[in-house]
Amino acid sequence: MDYVGRVPDPPLDRFVDDVYCLTGVPRHRLMNVPPMPSAHLMVNLGEPVRLWDADPSVPPATITGGWLMGVWTRRFLIEYPAAVRVVGVHFKPWGLSPFVDVPATALRNRWVPVDAVDAVWQLSLDRMRDRAGALASPAETLRIVEEELRSRLAEAPSRGLDLVRHVGGQLAAAWGALPVGALADAAGVSGNHLATLFKSHVGVTPKRVARIYRFARLILSVDAPRPVDWPALAQAVGFADQAHFSREFKEFTGHTPTEYLALRRRFPAERDFPPDNGPMPVDGFSSSPDAPETDRIEGERASGSEENLWAK
Repeated sequence: MDYVGRVPDPPLDRFVDDVYCLTGVPRHRLMNVPPMPSAHLMVNLGEPVRLWDADPSVPPATITGGWLMGVWTRRFLIEYPAAVRVVGVHFKPWGLSPFVDVPATALRNRWVPVDAVDAVWQLSLDRMRDRAGALASPAETLRIVEEELRSRLAEAPSRGLDLVRHVGGQLAAAWGALPVGALADAAGVSGNHLATLFKSHVGVTPKRVARIYRFARLILSVDAPRPVDWPALAQAVGFADQAHFSREFKEFTGHTPTEYLALRRRFPAERDFPPDNGPMPVDGFSSSPDAPETDRIEGERASGSEENLWAK
């Protein structure tokens, strides 16, 4: 599978981290995706994509056109078809806010088909799919998506978005290693008011955003071919004790650190793809298992004991 990506030009770069196109035959069809500091738009130009939530009470979905996702605080799984043609947009955590007229909490931990968001978004999806067609190159496809996003960008920011962008940008620059209370004080607002604004534009509190950035920094800091000093790495990104680190790592990935590192070494990132940032193949499957994937997720939750990474 081939990857082509780019950072969009202003003004989109205030809200979008990157746009990308995936085409071809995936090396791994079933991927485990941990929480990441981003919201997402996916435009499917090929065969249907299947999605599973780590919460077994949520039914899986099969999506043929496009879908929006807010910030996730738990992991989910995505199964690509045998041949992929997908365009994705990684929005900053607050980046969807000026593009959709729904509360960010309605998109948190959810994949929402575009036609369920509003009719205008469905028209945008139809235009992107029609213009990209079957022959557009990845670079041309990205240009089409960026043009559509620019046409959807609200001219005037909604109430509080500038403050959320400012504080969110500070959290991003520090990978979450800033006290949220101090950020609220510096912005001249109460912690409760800042949390309310974040829930409106991001879907989660600033403390939750900080946690996700911290985890992203941890994962990006792992140099899989080399020995990993997990206690030192965890403490460097802000984890104070083993129990907290182990619990959050298992919650976000479904694996212990040792299991995760073994998978990273077994399945390194494909050539020309971005650096490893969390999504990993589901071990043992090149396509979807016969049993519902939520059963496997529950089994992963129950299996294994906490590793004593802090032991000398």
